[in-house]
Amino acid sequence: MMDKAVADKVIIEPETEEKVILDDIDRKIVDITQSGLPLVSRPYNDIALRLGIEVSDVIARMKSMQDSGVIRRIAAVPNHYALGYKANGMTVWDVPDDRIHELGEKVGQLDFVSHCYQRPRFLPEWPYNLFAMVHAHDRAEASLLVKKIAELIGEDDRGHDILFSTQILKKTGLRFNQ
Repeated sequence: MMDKAVADKVIIEPETEEKVILDDIDRKIVDITQSGLPLVSRPYNDIALRLGIEVSDVIARMKSMQDSGVIRRIAAVPNHYALGYKANGMTVWDVPDDRIHELGEKVGQLDFVSHCYQRPRFLPEWPYNLFAMVHAHDRAEASLLVKKIAELIGEDDRGHDILFSTQILKKTGLRFNQ
């Protein structure tokens, strides 16, 4: 059984808006997992038992859904607050567009960054195009982590800010329109 402090749930996120035809078993797998994988020691076994199919079939079908873009990723969603990380902030960076992939890759590799991605600028109000979520025990620690990112980005840092979380938002994965 996965510790609730470590993960609230394991989510499945869709990657594409393209229409993909799922058969009845694939739809049942999505139905079972859309609120998260079962929090048991062998979630795929649990799904297979509920559907009356082999575990290898569940895994193969989920892999196929990933390959087709129906599922982007399967990942544990940590409850950062329960783990003591109370200063969670989205750092936003204005970096040169021609360097964003290289810089994003470097920032995303940092162990205190949970996710890093590119977003469009909305000039002149919003010059930021690189976003990186950092997790810290307090705001002072978060500020030190932001300084580390700034050092890594170096002269390509044309401005940045940190937007701290004020509440935990419900995280959900793939949902079928009912």
